[in-house]
This record gives sequence, C-alpha cells and structure tokens, in this order.
Amino acid sequence: MIVGSQKPLEEIVASISTYRQVLVLGCGTCVSVCLTGGERQARALADSLIHANRNETCPPVFNVNTIERQCERDWITNFLEVPDHTEAILSLACGAGVQTLADVFQELPVIPALNTTFLGALDEPGVWNEKCRGCGDCILSSTGGICPVARCAKKLFNGPCGGSVRGRCEISTVIGRDVDCVWQLIIERLVKLDKMDDYHKIRSPKDWSCEIATGPRRLVHSST
Repeated sequence: MIVGSQKPLEEIVASISTYRQVLVLGCGTCVSVCLTGGERQARALADSLIHANRNETCPPVFNVNTIERQCERDWITNFLEVPDHTEAILSLACGAGVQTLADVFQELPVIPALNTTFLGALDEPGVWNEKCRGCGDCILSSTGGICPVARCAKKLFNGPCGGSVRGRCEISTVIGRDVDCVWQLIIERLVKLDKMDDYHKIRSPKDWSCEIATGPRRLVHSST
C-alpha cells in the first residue's frame, strides 16, 4: 500500500490561512489503512484546525468528507460533492490523489495534508515498513521475494557489502535502531527455498531508465 504521514499542523495551518471555507477530504483506501488519511483522521484534522483558529474573529469553516479513492477520477466525479462556497480542498491522500483531485477541480486549490512516504506493508500492529520502490524492473523472483532496491541502503544488486555486521546494516548505528541487512535476509530465504544458485549469479547494474529516465510512467490496457 501507499504509506503517508501527516504534515506538521503548523504547515497545514499556514497553507490554508487565506481560505475561509475548506473541504477536508479523506481517502478511504491506502492511507486510511496506515491511519493517516481515512474518515476518522479527516475529522480529527478538522477538529485540530478549528482549535488552531479558535482565536480568530472570523475563523474558517471546515467541512469534512471522505471518498473511497481520490486517485480515481470516476470516484471523484460520481461520489464527491463539494459544498457551495468552498475555497480550497485539503486532501488527506497520497500525491497521486492530490494531483487527480487538482485535475478534476482545476478552479479550486487542492492542498496536501500528507507527505507521501513509501510503498509498504503492515509487518506488526502499528508498524509499516517500506517494501517496494516501484522501480519498474522487478527482480523478486531471484531474491526470494525480498527487494534490495527498496530495502538495501545502497540498493546493491550483489550483496552483502562490507558494512553488514552480524546481520545488521551499517546504518543502524547512524539512525539509532536496528536495520536488518536485506542481503542477509535474502540469503536466509534462498537457503530455505534451496535456491542459492540464484544468489551466486552476478547481476548486472540496474537499468534505472525504467524508473527515472523516461518521464512519467504510464500503463495502458488495450480493449479486447
């Protein structure tokens, strides 16, 4: 799923300071699962904004709504009603949702309330970890289903490096928490799968053009 974190309240307050009526719009899919963008979070953010503006003579009006997916134009056009006199939309969606909203409502400012952080998974209650970079050239079939592009600090295709110590990445001492060496995890997984032959194959340097050199990527399904 796409994981996001709420921007600092002070930044959000500053970004909407010139608007008198704002629609706080939650997104009911990815960011709701990671507890930053769903209906409950949209209402909590609106309450925080009301409190932050309580001393104003004429405080802004905050309306709250949530739709299932802000990244799909059909959901927006079919299920979202923007209240009259709305001057801006404050979106609790990922960057794709914010941009889709902005395309649909080109006469309204659409302001992000979240920072989009990574593609991740819930590994334990309340903890989401990055798993995928969306690099466009997946090699998981040869690495035991563990991604070195997203999970190796150096994005090594042939590892581990000399900074791996007792199964931990060298960045552990820098960031103050244990980070598993992903290549150690890959080796352990390949041993379980009896596929260490995959580990011993030298991989060529990654072709990053699949990710960054071709402009915005696009997927088109031809009709059948």
